[in-house]
Amino acid sequence: MNIGIIGAGHIGSALAVRLTSLGHSVYIANSRGPETLTALAQKTGAIPVTAREAARHGEIIVVTIPLKNIPDLPNDLFAGVPADVPVIDTSNYYPLLRDGQLPELESGDLTESEWVQQHLGRPVVKVFNNIYAAHLEQKGQPAGTPGRISLPVAGDDAAAKQKVMALVEMLGFDAVDNGSLHESWRQQPGTPSYGADMPAAELQQHLASLGTQRTPEQHAQYLANQNAAEKQMEAQGIKLK
Repeated sequence: MNIGIIGAGHIGSALAVRLTSLGHSVYIANSRGPETLTALAQKTGAIPVTAREAARHGEIIVVTIPLKNIPDLPNDLFAGVPADVPVIDTSNYYPLLRDGQLPELESGDLTESEWVQQHLGRPVVKVFNNIYAAHLEQKGQPAGTPGRISLPVAGDDAAAKQKVMALVEMLGFDAVDNGSLHESWRQQPGTPSYGADMPAAELQQHLASLGTQRTPEQHAQYLANQNAAEKQMEAQGIKLK
Protein backbone atom coordinates (compact mmCIF):
# COMPACT_ATOMS: atom_id res chain seq x y z
CA MET A 1 0.00 0.00 0.00
CA ASN A 2 1.14 3.56 -0.68
CA ILE A 3 0.87 5.76 2.40
CA GLY A 4 1.65 9.46 2.71
CA ILE A 5 2.54 10.90 6.12
CA ILE A 6 2.49 14.66 6.67
CA GLY A 7 4.37 15.26 9.89
CA ALA A 8 7.61 13.66 11.08
CA GLY A 9 7.24 14.04 14.84
CA HIS A 10 6.77 11.25 17.35
CA ILE A 11 3.64 9.65 15.87
CA GLY A 12 4.62 10.21 12.24
CA SER A 13 8.03 8.65 12.81
CA ALA A 14 6.57 5.68 14.69
CA LEU A 15 4.10 5.03 11.90
CA ALA A 16 6.86 5.28 9.29
CA VAL A 17 8.91 2.65 11.14
CA ARG A 18 6.02 0.22 11.47
CA LEU A 19 4.55 0.68 8.02
CA THR A 20 7.83 0.30 6.14
CA SER A 21 8.63 -2.80 8.24
CA LEU A 22 5.36 -4.28 6.94
CA GLY A 23 6.39 -3.62 3.35
CA HIS A 24 4.35 -0.51 2.61
CA SER A 25 5.67 2.35 0.48
CA VAL A 26 5.79 5.42 2.72
CA TYR A 27 6.37 9.02 1.70
CA ILE A 28 6.93 11.39 4.63
CA ALA A 29 7.01 15.19 4.82
CA ASN A 30 7.60 17.90 7.39
CA SER A 31 7.40 21.69 7.39
CA ARG A 32 11.14 22.21 6.90
CA GLY A 33 11.69 20.30 3.67
CA PRO A 34 12.77 16.81 2.56
CA GLU A 35 16.47 17.62 2.99
CA THR A 36 15.96 17.74 6.79
CA LEU A 37 14.62 14.18 6.91
CA THR A 38 17.74 12.27 5.86
CA ALA A 39 18.29 10.67 9.27
CA LEU A 40 14.63 9.66 9.56
CA ALA A 41 14.72 8.17 6.09
CA GLN A 42 17.77 6.09 7.01
CA LYS A 43 16.06 4.91 10.21
CA THR A 44 12.67 4.10 8.72
CA GLY A 45 13.06 3.49 5.00
CA ALA A 46 10.44 6.16 4.30
CA ILE A 47 11.06 8.51 1.37
CA PRO A 48 11.36 12.23 2.26
CA VAL A 49 9.16 14.44 0.10
CA THR A 50 7.14 17.65 0.24
CA ALA A 51 3.69 17.73 1.86
CA ARG A 52 1.99 17.92 -1.53
CA GLU A 53 3.96 14.89 -2.77
CA ALA A 54 3.03 12.93 0.37
CA ALA A 55 -0.65 13.74 -0.14
CA ARG A 56 -0.56 12.58 -3.76
CA HIS A 57 1.29 9.36 -2.96
CA GLY A 58 -1.17 7.94 -0.50
CA GLU A 59 -3.88 5.35 -0.74
CA ILE A 60 -4.18 6.56 2.83
CA ILE A 61 -2.87 9.93 4.04
CA VAL A 62 -1.89 10.64 7.64
CA VAL A 63 -1.83 14.24 8.90
CA THR A 64 0.10 14.26 12.17
CA ILE A 65 1.29 17.77 12.94
CA PRO A 66 0.70 20.08 15.93
CA LEU A 67 -2.90 21.24 15.99
CA LYS A 68 -1.93 24.91 15.88
CA ASN A 69 -0.10 24.34 12.56
CA ILE A 70 -3.07 22.83 10.72
CA PRO A 71 -4.20 26.22 9.28
CA ASP A 72 -0.71 26.72 7.84
CA LEU A 73 -0.94 23.73 5.49
CA PRO A 74 -1.21 24.61 1.77
CA ASN A 75 -4.76 25.38 0.64
CA ASP A 76 -4.30 23.09 -2.36
CA LEU A 77 -2.76 20.24 -0.37
CA PHE A 78 -5.38 17.74 -1.53
CA ALA A 79 -5.91 19.08 -5.04
CA GLY A 80 -6.09 16.11 -7.38
CA VAL A 81 -6.28 13.58 -4.56
CA PRO A 82 -9.25 11.25 -5.15
CA ALA A 83 -12.18 11.78 -2.81
CA ASP A 84 -12.11 8.16 -1.65
CA VAL A 85 -8.57 8.42 -0.21
CA PRO A 86 -8.96 8.45 3.59
CA VAL A 87 -7.25 11.23 5.53
CA ILE A 88 -6.24 10.31 9.08
CA ASP A 89 -6.03 13.01 11.73
CA THR A 90 -3.97 12.18 14.83
CA SER A 91 -4.13 15.60 16.46
CA ASN A 92 -4.54 16.49 20.12
CA TYR A 93 -5.24 19.88 21.68
CA TYR A 94 -2.58 21.05 24.15
CA PRO A 95 -3.51 24.67 24.96
CA LEU A 96 -0.99 25.19 27.77
CA LEU A 97 2.14 23.54 26.36
CA ARG A 98 1.85 24.11 22.63
CA ASP A 99 -1.29 25.25 20.85
CA GLY A 100 -2.62 28.23 22.79
CA GLN A 101 -6.34 28.52 23.40
CA LEU A 102 -8.69 27.92 20.49
CA PRO A 103 -12.16 29.29 21.34
CA GLU A 104 -14.03 26.69 19.26
CA LEU A 105 -12.40 23.88 21.24
CA GLU A 106 -12.68 25.59 24.60
CA SER A 107 -16.43 25.99 24.11
CA GLY A 108 -16.95 22.33 23.24
CA ASP A 109 -18.90 23.15 20.08
CA LEU A 110 -16.40 21.25 17.95
CA THR A 111 -14.20 18.26 18.60
CA GLU A 112 -10.53 18.58 17.72
CA SER A 113 -10.93 16.58 14.53
CA GLU A 114 -14.04 18.47 13.42
CA TRP A 115 -11.95 21.63 13.68
CA VAL A 116 -9.17 19.97 11.66
CA GLN A 117 -11.69 18.77 9.07
CA GLN A 118 -12.99 22.31 8.59
CA HIS A 119 -9.49 23.63 7.94
CA LEU A 120 -8.44 20.80 5.62
CA GLY A 121 -11.64 20.89 3.62
CA ARG A 122 -11.63 17.09 3.55
CA PRO A 123 -13.39 14.45 5.67
CA VAL A 124 -11.00 12.99 8.24
CA VAL A 125 -10.84 9.84 10.34
CA LYS A 126 -9.46 10.21 13.86
CA VAL A 127 -7.07 7.57 15.22
CA PHE A 128 -3.56 7.18 16.73
CA ASN A 129 -4.09 10.19 19.00
CA ASN A 130 -4.59 8.32 22.28
CA ILE A 131 -1.55 6.01 22.19
CA TYR A 132 2.03 6.90 23.03
CA ALA A 133 4.34 6.87 20.02
CA ALA A 134 6.68 4.29 21.56
CA HIS A 135 3.74 1.96 22.17
CA LEU A 136 2.50 2.47 18.62
CA GLU A 137 5.91 1.50 17.32
CA GLN A 138 6.63 -1.39 19.68
CA LYS A 139 3.46 -2.92 21.13
CA GLY A 140 1.49 -4.17 18.14
CA GLN A 141 0.60 -7.86 18.48
CA PRO A 142 -1.02 -10.55 16.32
CA ALA A 143 -4.81 -10.72 16.27
CA GLY A 144 -6.18 -12.82 19.10
CA THR A 145 -3.28 -12.13 21.46
CA PRO A 146 -4.69 -11.79 25.00
CA GLY A 147 -4.60 -8.16 26.13
CA ARG A 148 -3.91 -6.80 22.65
CA ILE A 149 -4.17 -3.00 22.74
CA SER A 150 -7.21 -1.50 21.04
CA LEU A 151 -7.46 1.89 19.35
CA PRO A 152 -10.64 3.95 18.90
CA VAL A 153 -11.44 5.08 15.35
CA ALA A 154 -13.96 7.86 14.70
CA GLY A 155 -15.25 9.25 11.42
CA ASP A 156 -18.32 10.06 9.34
CA ASP A 157 -17.41 8.25 6.11
CA ALA A 158 -18.09 4.54 6.63
CA ALA A 159 -15.90 3.36 3.75
CA ALA A 160 -12.95 5.52 4.80
CA LYS A 161 -13.32 4.39 8.40
CA GLN A 162 -13.28 0.73 7.37
CA LYS A 163 -10.04 1.24 5.41
CA VAL A 164 -8.46 2.95 8.40
CA MET A 165 -9.65 0.25 10.80
CA ALA A 166 -8.06 -2.36 8.54
CA LEU A 167 -4.78 -0.42 8.73
CA VAL A 168 -5.00 -0.34 12.54
CA GLU A 169 -5.47 -4.13 12.60
CA MET A 170 -2.54 -4.57 10.21
CA LEU A 171 -0.33 -2.62 12.63
CA GLY A 172 -1.16 -5.06 15.43
CA PHE A 173 -4.00 -3.35 17.30
CA ASP A 174 -7.72 -4.04 17.65
CA ALA A 175 -9.71 -1.31 15.92
CA VAL A 176 -12.78 -0.18 17.89
CA ASP A 177 -15.44 1.90 16.15
CA ASN A 178 -15.87 5.13 18.13
CA GLY A 179 -18.76 6.44 16.08
CA SER A 180 -18.94 9.75 14.28
CA LEU A 181 -16.32 12.47 14.26
CA HIS A 182 -18.53 14.45 16.65
CA GLU A 183 -18.16 11.55 19.10
CA SER A 184 -14.36 11.57 18.89
CA TRP A 185 -14.23 13.65 22.09
CA ARG A 186 -14.39 10.27 23.83
CA GLN A 187 -10.77 9.55 22.81
CA GLN A 188 -9.26 13.00 23.36
CA PRO A 189 -6.76 13.93 26.09
CA GLY A 190 -8.45 14.29 29.46
CA THR A 191 -10.61 11.19 28.96
CA PRO A 192 -9.91 7.79 30.58
CA SER A 193 -9.00 6.08 27.29
CA TYR A 194 -6.14 8.50 26.58
CA GLY A 195 -2.84 6.63 26.96
CA ALA A 196 -4.58 3.75 28.75
CA ASP A 197 -3.81 0.94 26.25
CA MET A 198 -7.15 -0.75 26.90
CA PRO A 199 -8.10 -4.12 25.36
CA ALA A 200 -11.10 -3.99 23.03
CA ALA A 201 -13.83 -5.16 25.42
CA GLU A 202 -12.77 -2.64 28.06
CA LEU A 203 -12.52 0.20 25.55
CA GLN A 204 -15.94 -0.59 24.07
CA GLN A 205 -17.49 -0.60 27.53
CA HIS A 206 -15.78 2.66 28.43
CA LEU A 207 -16.90 4.45 25.26
CA ALA A 208 -20.48 3.26 25.70
CA SER A 209 -20.53 4.49 29.29
CA LEU A 210 -19.83 8.07 28.16
CA GLY A 211 -22.86 8.31 25.89
CA THR A 212 -22.83 9.94 22.46
CA GLN A 213 -23.57 13.61 23.27
CA ARG A 214 -20.96 15.39 25.38
CA THR A 215 -22.58 17.20 28.29
CA PRO A 216 -21.32 20.57 29.59
CA GLU A 217 -20.23 18.77 32.75
CA GLN A 218 -18.23 16.22 30.76
CA HIS A 219 -16.55 18.98 28.75
CA ALA A 220 -15.66 20.93 31.90
CA GLN A 221 -14.17 17.78 33.41
CA TYR A 222 -12.25 17.08 30.22
CA LEU A 223 -10.72 20.57 30.27
CA ALA A 224 -9.80 20.23 33.95
CA ASN A 225 -8.20 16.83 33.37
CA GLN A 226 -6.38 18.14 30.30
CA ASN A 227 -4.98 21.14 32.18
CA ALA A 228 -3.82 18.94 35.05
CA ALA A 229 -2.15 16.49 32.66
CA GLU A 230 -0.35 19.28 30.81
CA LYS A 231 0.92 20.80 34.05
CA GLN A 232 2.27 17.41 35.07
CA MET A 233 3.95 17.00 31.68
CA GLU A 234 5.48 20.46 32.03
CA ALA A 235 6.79 19.61 35.50
CA GLN A 236 8.37 16.46 34.09
CA GLY A 237 10.04 18.38 31.26
CA ILE A 238 8.08 16.55 28.58
CA LYS A 239 8.25 18.31 25.21
CA LEU A 240 5.52 18.09 22.59
CA LYS A 241 5.92 17.96 18.82
